[in-house]
Amino acid sequence: MILAIDTSSALSALALLDETGAVVREDLAPSGRDFDVVTRVQALRGDEKVHRVVVATGPGSFTGLRSGVSFGLGLAMGLRIPIVPLPTLAIQAARSPDPVTAVSEAGRGRVYHLAPGGPMGLAEPEDMPRGWPVAGWLRPATRQSVAAAGLRLVAEEQLRTFGQAVALQLESAREVAYGSLRMEYMQSFSARTSP
Repeated sequence: MILAIDTSSALSALALLDETGAVVREDLAPSGRDFDVVTRVQALRGDEKVHRVVVATGPGSFTGLRSGVSFGLGLAMGLRIPIVPLPTLAIQAARSPDPVTAVSEAGRGRVYHLAPGGPMGLAEPEDMPRGWPVAGWLRPATRQSVAAAGLRLVAEEQLRTFGQAVALQLESAREVAYGSLRMEYMQSFSARTSP
């Protein structure tokens, strides 16, 4: 089984996929102190044996990223199984069957974004790229600000699940050595803003 973990944004997600990429089970809940990665992974995994770990590497908050990536890395190292990093915004983009601007919560009303063919950026909602609908996990207040800026948010029911998006991304993703896994924090990304 493949275990996927994303604790980088407004929602945290876990998915268990079989070796063909089919989603077996998923867990999605608001991020924060109440999202206990260890307990939720144990409940999701049950008696299934994990053979590979996938972690969302940001951009995202320091604490959120560290909780999911650290647990995933520790699990992979402990079991001596491969770990695969996936960028948070690439996962969000893969959730849509159509081109979208992928977004993730950046805090303080800001949004990390990745428009089709464009560079990653950090912006206030009114400064985000135009031309595509928006897909991703944002806090309610940030969602309202994005909508107020005139951007159309794709409804969750029109998007693939987290596990389905991870399966799509795994088709071209590569495993990395444990020591070379890198996360994208708000602090290191904050200098890159949209034009």
